[in-house]
Amino acid sequence: MDDRLTGKIISAAIEVHRHLGPGLLESVYEEALCHEFALREVHFIRQAPVDVVYKGVRISGQRLDLLVADEVIVELKAVSKLPETAIAQTLSYLKATGLHRALLINFGERRLINGVKRLSLCPLWQKGFL
Repeated sequence: MDDRLTGKIISAAIEVHRHLGPGLLESVYEEALCHEFALREVHFIRQAPVDVVYKGVRISGQRLDLLVADEVIVELKAVSKLPETAIAQTLSYLKATGLHRALLINFGERRLINGVKRLSLCPLWQKGFL
């Protein structure tokens, strides 16, 4: 798997955190990260809609913070301690979209590198083989 894209995303997030530090609202970091992506010519979709399928019925209303290059989900948080539900939420987004990679980035950490989690789903698990 080519990991250059997630490296670019993390690098942009570190740049944002280096300038803004922790303690701001999630929406501020999202705006700043989108600006950084634009400066670096990284293609992204902000607040991309995601449908969940329940017993054959599509349920809308979920949104990804960012979808980068139609490949990587980026879920943003700005909290002092990341709740376990944030990981479950991001994994659910992977399952709903059929994508394989996500980054959960918590700008609330003093050092951003401690707030970056790489998440992925095994393709066999998504198809119900595991």
